Amino acid sequence: MPAYPQIGAHISAAIDIAHTPLRAQKAGCECFQFFSRSPQGGPTKDLTKQTITDFKANCRKYRLESYIHSPYYINLASAKNNVYYGSVSALREELERGSLLGVKYMMAHLGSAKELGGGAGMKKVIEGLEKILTGYKGPTRLLIEMSAGAGAVIGDTFEEIAKIIDSPRLKKYDIGVCFDTCHAFSSGYDLRTEKAVKETFKKLDKILGLKRLKLIHANDSKTELGSHKDRHEHIGRGLIGLEGFRAIVQFAKQQKINLILETPHDEQLAEDLKILKKMRK
Repeated sequence: MPAYPQIGAHISAAIDIAHTPLRAQKAGCECFQFFSRSPQGGPTKDLTKQTITDFKANCRKYRLESYIHSPYYINLASAKNNVYYGSVSALREELERGSLLGVKYMMAHLGSAKELGGGAGMKKVIEGLEKILTGYKGPTRLLIEMSAGAGAVIGDTFEEIAKIIDSPRLKKYDIGVCFDTCHAFSSGYDLRTEKAVKETFKKLDKILGLKRLKLIHANDSKTELGSHKDRHEHIGRGLIGLEGFRAIVQFAKQQKINLILETPHDEQLAEDLKILKKMRK
């Protein structure tokens, strides 16, 4: 097993999900994230017994832990019933698909309350998550991914996420958290220096508890602190910078939390993996 944190990236699952672990291994990943369906919507390809068997075998062969990212169209705060119930259905299906594939976590953005307003949107998100988790007994665990906060998106602050997962209707389900460095920075949490990183995670611990932090998306930011814009950049080329990521990697090492890159898929991705692995040493 690689040393903590295991470092990986989002990998395409196009054509055949079973081959995704091979692509991850060839890219230099020690763990990986993927979409189990089209992130933009449309028909969902069934998971055959052969696909499930081959995916699990390939993960075992290359010793890769895997995670599912939910589709982009999810909105549990939507005023439109077709969007709301479609989101509830898709997230429950993703948890079930993840369980069949042996995936550890499924992370999701919660959606925007632009149509309903904050209070009503929050209420609907909590109700939707309860619908998704009621009766679910699979091993894949739901993580709420922190958002960048643009357009009344829910889940851009530690306090808002805590309000959801600590609500009486959801507390028993033990929902986890995925911390995205770009999103957090865009939401106003400074990560540019070792001191800032320590302060941010100290705040997270106080409000959410570090035990709930299960995964970190490692993305530099093209936009400034508090911009509320979701613009990922390669490691060290954005406004968080190398000093910040050194501290983030050391924090992840201490807490044994894995890192997933969601930086642009070009020749620089391999370099991003090398940079983070070097910081781990």
